Amino acid sequence: MKYSEERLDDAVLALRWLTMFEDRGITRAWKNHDWNALGRLHEKGFIADAKSKAKSVVVTDAGKERARQLFEKLFDGTV
Repeated sequence: MKYSEERLDDAVLALRWLTMFEDRGITRAWKNHDWNALGRLHEKGFIADAKSKAKSVVVTDAGKERARQLFEKLFDGTV
């Protein structure tokens, strides 16, 4: 499937906004996603509980399908 890399970059940058913070005058952002958002995705049944030592989470079948739908909607390569 073709997709818009520019839109993808915009979405990734927008997600970085959620976790930006100031450190000695430098703006930084955590590499992972906002924990509150992960908690909401867990509550909705899209991912397994994110509260583990693993650096990844299990995606449910419903989460996989919803992610695909959203990816196609947001990054389908058309204007």
